[in-house]
Amino acid sequence: MEVCYRHPNRETGVSCSNCGRPICPDCMTSTPVGMRCPECARQSTRVRRMSASGVGEEPVLTYVLIGINVVVALGGFLGGASTTTGGVGGSVLLDDGSVSRAAIADGEYWRLLTAGFLHAGLFHLLFNMFALYVLGGLLEPAVGRFRFGLIYLVSLLAGSFGALLLSPNSPTVGASGAIFGLMGAAVIVMRNRGLSAMESGLGFWIVLNLVITFTVPNISIGGHIGGLLGGGLAALVLFNLGDRVRVPAMVPTLLVAALGVAAVAGSIAVSATA
Repeated sequence: MEVCYRHPNRETGVSCSNCGRPICPDCMTSTPVGMRCPECARQSTRVRRMSASGVGEEPVLTYVLIGINVVVALGGFLGGASTTTGGVGGSVLLDDGSVSRAAIADGEYWRLLTAGFLHAGLFHLLFNMFALYVLGGLLEPAVGRFRFGLIYLVSLLAGSFGALLLSPNSPTVGASGAIFGLMGAAVIVMRNRGLSAMESGLGFWIVLNLVITFTVPNISIGGHIGGLLGGGLAALVLFNLGDRVRVPAMVPTLLVAALGVAAVAGSIAVSATA
């Protein structure tokens, strides 16, 4: 069997429809005229196509995550949370699910995860879900469902860690940390495939969101930066490590999982000083 021209250790049965070079799932870009290599796809329009690895499929996990966030938000609103003021109080769901140093110090570790599925107000929910829809539609078909979910989870946990570092006394909620992580991961994946984040508009979107993060009150700076770094680092390990060092295919996945564990351990450690 042929091997990918960019990854000699990966066998593949797919070739670029333009130049004919063999390409692996990480190098495939779907176009209206078939799979293209990164060089031939620079001017192409992406469409979704099915593949055995999950690359190119409909972003089902993205839709599932949006559904979970919306259902949980509705539960919070029905339980008394405000849809307009953006506060965390007023709902047992938000009170018991938000992340703070005091709660983590009391052993309520589930908050590191649940905080990423709660939102303070309708606008907070809608903004995050729109961003998740756009980024998920871009990234999940490109990297496959499993790796997309892994990046999302690690970004969420890294966002919780960042929030605890920089906002120790303020209960924090929101999917923003995970979404910033998807932004960071998308930049890495595009760069890995020879595409420009700035030319695509993604770079501008990240810069705009960072400006908003640092200028608008009551936004978790730590959560956003932590998620961005976590997602970017996870993507680097998943998509660049194998190009630089010969390692078994499972090693990058295990290292990314270790990043999530490290974020949890860091959250517990920093909360112990509260």
